[in-house]
Amino acid sequence: MRLCDGIRLEHTIRTFSKFGQTKNGGVTRLSLSPEDLAARKYFCECCKELGMDVTFDDMANIYATLPGKKDLPPIVMGSHLDSVEKGGRFDGVLGVLTALEVVRTLRDDNVELDAPIVIVNFTNEEGARFDPAMMSSGVLAGKFFKEKMLYSKDKNGISFVDALEQSGYKGEQKNRLKEAIAYLELHIEQGPVLESKEIDIGVVEGVLGMVCYEFTIKGESDHAGTTPMSMRKDPLFVATDVMTMLRQQLSKVDEELVYTIGRVNVTPNIHTVIPNKVIFTLEARHQDPAKISMVEEMIHQLPSEIVGCHLSFEKLWSRDTVVFDGSICQIIEDACQKYRYSSHRMFSGAGHDAQFIASYIPSAMIFVPSVNGKSHCEEELTSFEDCLKGANIMLQTVLTLQQKLVKNESITLEKEGIL
Repeated sequence: MRLCDGIRLEHTIRTFSKFGQTKNGGVTRLSLSPEDLAARKYFCECCKELGMDVTFDDMANIYATLPGKKDLPPIVMGSHLDSVEKGGRFDGVLGVLTALEVVRTLRDDNVELDAPIVIVNFTNEEGARFDPAMMSSGVLAGKFFKEKMLYSKDKNGISFVDALEQSGYKGEQKNRLKEAIAYLELHIEQGPVLESKEIDIGVVEGVLGMVCYEFTIKGESDHAGTTPMSMRKDPLFVATDVMTMLRQQLSKVDEELVYTIGRVNVTPNIHTVIPNKVIFTLEARHQDPAKISMVEEMIHQLPSEIVGCHLSFEKLWSRDTVVFDGSICQIIEDACQKYRYSSHRMFSGAGHDAQFIASYIPSAMIFVPSVNGKSHCEEELTSFEDCLKGANIMLQTVLTLQQKLVKNESITLEKEGIL
């Protein structure tokens, strides 16, 4: 039973955490920023030292390939190197670095595989600099139009296409990931479930579907001190009532439904003035499309007039539940049993590149625990022991996929992808 090198993996994680390191031990490494470019450069150097061939595609995705003995599609591992602002040291990057450790372990043991191994770093997964999140994997999967993505701008007015041209990582479209035996993505859970259950590994069966609506409530501004309460048309009071009503109704849909009112804008936002407009968002996530439909039905039943205020809503975006390849999930679970790691089947509430890649390549994900469920913050933490366990599972999954190829066993492709 092969094992990855925990000391080496810890050193690699610590080294990459210096690219964009923040005062409080986190990371700010926005896509195609100087910090991201430095991390990319070092990643490419590490891969070349292993004899891997490094290429880029037209979206600046990086592909490091370890050749196989046969002319076969590759087994692909990876995630992303970019982070949110003041994010953590593990989100995204751990998927790239555990993949790197897998290749290093194979090279240490002089293991030559039949199929090529590819490590991929997807550009702008976080969407923290350029909207939307998972931009490049979305382009590869045909979910986003490239021409529209190119002109997405950051808060300083710099377009993605300008950053792309200046990065030195713009390659050719022909280099895009087109086919593979499997795509594997290791990630921190970004939630508290594994830690609370004292589970080593999450076997991720898919990504939850979700819907996001924006509500606008219009009223009338008046003086806060002179207008009687009975004569006010206050959209903020109406908004809080609507939020409470939605929360009461949504709590009855299903205990697995998660929902968030994440953005609220009040106009004119002055303490001496009754507001005249309130805008807020509501998003909901669930594995079952029928539950999401129930959420939308509740929204559409809201009255358009409430206490003299006008309520309207707009569906900003949605995604369908994505189901990963069942045979690969089983291979991951079998690997956990082999290493005597506890495992838990689960769906991801957060989005990942794998959800787009799964639409055309058999895919699955591996989760490792997040301490206190923290992520997208400087306090984000996963123990190095858990990182090593994840790397070992990734290694064994790759080896099992190879063994199936040698035995000419077909890998059941359950890539209906999006329900």
